Amino acid sequence: MKTKYFIVLVLLFGVVGIASAQITGIVLDDEQAPLPGASVVIKGTTTGATTDFDGNFSINAEVGDTLVVSYIGFETKETTAEAGEMSIQLSSGVALSEVVIIGSRAPNRTAIESAVPVDVIDMKELNSVGPQVNLNQILNYVAPSFTSNTQTIADGTDHIDPASLRGLGPDQVLVLINGKRRHNSSLINVNGTFGRGSVGTDLNAIPAAAIQRIEVLRDGAAAQYGSDAIAGVINIVLNRSVNELNTSVTTGANFTKNANDQTGGVDGASTNVAASYGVPLGDNGGFLNLSGDFDVRQDYSRMKEWEGTVFNQYNVVERVANADGYDITNLLDDDVADVIQYANQAGIALNGATTKAELQPILGADATEAELSARGQQRSDYNMRVGQSALRGGRFFANFSLPLDDNGTEVYSFAGLSSRTGNSGGFYRLPNQSRTYTPAYINGFLPEINSNIKDQSLAVGIKGKIGDWDVDLSNTYGRNAFLYTIGNTYNASMQRASPTIFDAGGFSFTQNTANLDVTQYFDDVMAGLNVAFGAEYRTEKYDIQAGEEPSYAQYTANGQRITLASQQASQDFFGNSRPGGSQVFPGFAPSNELSRGRSSVAGYVDLEADLSEKFLVSFASRFENYSDFGSTINFKLSTRYKITDNINIRGAANTGFRAPSLHQINFNSTSTIFDNEGNPQEVGTFANDSRAANLLGIPDLKEETSKSVSLGLTAKIPDANLTFTIDGYYVEIDDRVVYTGQFEGPGTGTELDNLLRQANATAASFFANAINTESRGLDAVITHNANLGTNWRLKSDLAGTFSRTNQIGDINASQVLTNAGLVDTYFPEDSRVYLEEAVPRTKINLSNSLTSDKLVFFLRNVYFGEVTEATTTFENQQVFGSRIVTDLSVGYKFTDALTLTVGANNLLDIYPERAFDQYGNRSDGRFDWSRRAQQFGVGGRYLFARLNLTLK
Repeated sequence: MKTKYFIVLVLLFGVVGIASAQITGIVLDDEQAPLPGASVVIKGTTTGATTDFDGNFSINAEVGDTLVVSYIGFETKETTAEAGEMSIQLSSGVALSEVVIIGSRAPNRTAIESAVPVDVIDMKELNSVGPQVNLNQILNYVAPSFTSNTQTIADGTDHIDPASLRGLGPDQVLVLINGKRRHNSSLINVNGTFGRGSVGTDLNAIPAAAIQRIEVLRDGAAAQYGSDAIAGVINIVLNRSVNELNTSVTTGANFTKNANDQTGGVDGASTNVAASYGVPLGDNGGFLNLSGDFDVRQDYSRMKEWEGTVFNQYNVVERVANADGYDITNLLDDDVADVIQYANQAGIALNGATTKAELQPILGADATEAELSARGQQRSDYNMRVGQSALRGGRFFANFSLPLDDNGTEVYSFAGLSSRTGNSGGFYRLPNQSRTYTPAYINGFLPEINSNIKDQSLAVGIKGKIGDWDVDLSNTYGRNAFLYTIGNTYNASMQRASPTIFDAGGFSFTQNTANLDVTQYFDDVMAGLNVAFGAEYRTEKYDIQAGEEPSYAQYTANGQRITLASQQASQDFFGNSRPGGSQVFPGFAPSNELSRGRSSVAGYVDLEADLSEKFLVSFASRFENYSDFGSTINFKLSTRYKITDNINIRGAANTGFRAPSLHQINFNSTSTIFDNEGNPQEVGTFANDSRAANLLGIPDLKEETSKSVSLGLTAKIPDANLTFTIDGYYVEIDDRVVYTGQFEGPGTGTELDNLLRQANATAASFFANAINTESRGLDAVITHNANLGTNWRLKSDLAGTFSRTNQIGDINASQVLTNAGLVDTYFPEDSRVYLEEAVPRTKINLSNSLTSDKLVFFLRNVYFGEVTEATTTFENQQVFGSRIVTDLSVGYKFTDALTLTVGANNLLDIYPERAFDQYGNRSDGRFDWSRRAQQFGVGGRYLFARLNLTLK
């Protein structure tokens, strides 16, 4: 008997030994190639492993456990753990099935099973087949809820594209990199563009080659991630690949009927060179991945011909005198004998005029047509550069991870460097304007804004286990600087003494964020409970740097800098005061210089419970205290219910907030703003706590607060390889920060008049919590995959967003503003249009990718809904109709290493609807297409070729 029991025990423990042994195997793609870096996790736990560089894995699991195997760009697969060497093959699949980092802190939560909508964008595919190479434009064409376009004649905004999510502001979407907060740009948008008054994140400082995938959370998440996440969160996941060199060269240009000032041909050429390479570190899957790119983009213009006046009769006198070798600066003297002499020589009838006062109305008469002929010129010689700015830049990113043991302890870091220079033009300064000092520029001039944008970031962290808790401690630093050099310009008030190139100063923004995040997944509580909590300490600093004196100062005719309201600026022949500062962008003065900082401290708790196999509930709360305006506490409740294994309903409700940026609180400057008729005005932006703000009754800035709800349905049809999601949402935001209209001084020597004069300005604008808004919409995504025979695969994605944002309630104006009748200036009509109608409220994207072993065909159609011209008068608000833009590319794989792709963005050369004369927005031919309401730009057809080389 004892022998019999002994044998049974041996057999029993033998079976147990087999059951609890290490499970080993290999993960392959659908071409039987190993997949390094694939995730293998025991379902419902945090126990997992990552495949090595040969696709092999080993995991401490029991026979019969369910393993979840996932890899970006492939369909996630569940399989049963078996004894012996396992072979697991993944097939190219639905991106929405990937495990995501944002929206949930629970392990292994896929986008399709999350309680909130998350899009997962595979950048490897897009970098291969798509025409776009910068991140803003890539997202603009692939994510319908995302909007970004290149701006024109908008100062620094020509060089950093504003972007938005769900039609909300650029500063209401939070950007993360590898789950860590990304710093904002130092630029604040104050000219005539969508997002005016906001501060966004410079996505184009991140090379697309460095990105593995992008996760877009389309739901409020301030209770989870803090300020700025009212509209949602964009998480950029960096490359982790090793032993693989990926390089690409992309070049192209606009081949369009409206190239070269609408004469047709080729313009706007661009070239991008990108590379990514990773090396393995250690024996536990560590890596160092280095990625970067360099690109050159030429400018283009879509202005056909200037239709307004160029010359007056005084310019005729100047031309004749100059041809005679006369110093035409002397024509400005009060002794007008020389003016009369050359006017007679030019054949101008003076009708006996002998004094400057008598000559002024005669010589102020239009002489454009005859003078163009006399100078051998045409109207297009006075065109502006209405289109794309020129850019040249380089970007570099590193991503590092080093596991220290077998228990998940890991040191990690990522860092980025970016340097970009830009060149854009402003409004042409015409010879007949007082802004043009004709002795220096007898034919006027096109002033240029030259930018120098530098961006640095560094994150370091360590994560591991303390007991059963996963702990992540990190610090993330980022800095963005924007400096201006203004060229081919003039300080007209300096007359002959003015330089033509100015250092106009600039600004910088620095942010440092320290995070402690602690999580644990309890698989034995209900059907699974994830507990997360943590803390954050963030410091921010905003600096404005002054330019050289001539870039901001105004001078008298004797060359004295004007510091008193009683001083008179130098004048042109007609008695008009000449403006000071570098034209197109006056520099920052010492009075504008500042260095302001603040700090915030936050704590959060995030609970996510599977109450049953079907029912998920998540709750998050976050407390945050800012040193400059106080505290806020926010909540989020979300849920998901599985109707069947393949159909889920989900919903969320949350409160949120956005702290006013340091830029909005402290920015102050004077800039040239052109009204709807193209008339220039020097507008001073005054800080919210300035004396000018106090005189006008502008309230102190406070945080924006929000309430939002969403409800959605997700479904999978596995037999058809079809995935479907639809989500509706409503977001209400109180106390939105906007950039006000322009308050003019009464001109009676008041204190406000003196403040404006000291700022070299004629009007004042501010940042203020002027309005409340509501946004509602519907997002839908359908993804389908099909295998066509043995060699062909078809992937199709149909996604659309339908949104609307409206101001609600009364304008939040003070009693001082109300009594003065200035409410409509506080929040003018054009600001309402920028907010509600200047970007497409409907956007639909249909992408199709047909792939074989050798060929890739990519076809994408994007529907851009209508937009409205942002003007201060209703009769000028032209509505521009919807358009469909088609992208097509074909890639051929010559070898496993070499692929050539050729294609087009906007294959059919589609343009937005033209501006009509009847609406009065063409500005004498400057803008045949709107510069205020952007759908997809005015570049026209863009043809490109890309060569990819991959060495393994």
